[in-house]
Formats: sequence, C-alpha cells, structure tokens
Amino acid sequence: MFSRRSPSDDALAKVVSGQRGLPFTYAAVGATRGELPSGYHHDRRSVTLGPDEGDRFERASRALARWGPQRGAGLRVYPADPVAEGLTFALVIRLPVAGVMTAAGRVVYVTDTPTEFGFAYGTLPGHPEEGEEAFVVARADGEVRFGIVAFSRPRHVLARLGAPVTRRIQVQVTDRYLEAMRSAAG
Repeated sequence: MFSRRSPSDDALAKVVSGQRGLPFTYAAVGATRGELPSGYHHDRRSVTLGPDEGDRFERASRALARWGPQRGAGLRVYPADPVAEGLTFALVIRLPVAGVMTAAGRVVYVTDTPTEFGFAYGTLPGHPEEGEEAFVVARADGEVRFGIVAFSRPRHVLARLGAPVTRRIQVQVTDRYLEAMRSAAG
C-alpha cells in the first residue's frame, strides 16, 4: 500500500488480482447516486467545462471513460482499460514527502445516456480509505459540467494517524481532477 518506489506493472497486476474477488470496505455501495451516508467526509464539487457546443460533451465523456481526471491529476491507473462496471483496478498516488501509495478499487456503476456519462468506484481492502467517489460529465442548460460526489473516511492506521494530511491530499487531488477535465474538454 505505501512504498518508497512506484510499483512495477507485475506488482500492480498482483494487487489487482488479489483484490478482484474481495468485498467493498463499506456498506453503502452505490450511495453516490443519492443520499450520502453519515460518518464520512462528504465532497461535492463541480466545474463548468464550457458551452454545450460541438463535441465538447463527447470529448469530456471519452476522457472520463479513459480515466482522464485521474491521469491528468498525476495518478497512475492499472490496468489501463477503459472504465467498465465491475473493473478492479489500482491507483498509484505520489505522496508529497516521499514515496507512493497504491490504492485498490472497483467500478461500482457506469452511467451512459445522451445527457450524462459517468462512473463511481468504491474502495477495496487494498485502499487506505473507505468510501466511494463518483465522476459525472453532464449536459444541461446549454453547458457541459463535470462533477464529483464522494464520501470517505480513513481506514488504514497510517491514514487515520495522518488524517489532516490525508484529507489535504484528497482535496488537492480533487482540485487536480477538476482541472484535468477542464483541459480535456478544451
């Protein structure tokens, strides 16, 4: 989970394989679609990507389907497969001081309609937090918007001990997700 060097693809493949059959680390699976559970940090952030003109919605949706916010924020996603319901994956996050953190998750649901594209992923035992995060590109009122809805709390002892720092990292990464999608939508 925490290491000084970025893991190899082989090491990440083992992480993903070992997490694939494991249950989510929280009970409220799918809750980012509605009321968020109590006892967690709640985050709701959004940004306008621009007017709903040309192929802006499609560009943003394609970027989201290929992990654009995560990659644009400097995270490594393994495997590089497009988002799909049930996909188990690992995120590699560079830590501010030194080293990296590997976090395992699984895509809970995917939404794909003419006016909305998005997905949510939930945490697995190989993640230092527990909770769920949803990412949605939507068109409404002549605009294309990107939004994030999340609930989380520290699960691993190091995440709990470093909760103020962990929370700050979460907020910074979320800011980078929003900026990455602004860039992707052009």
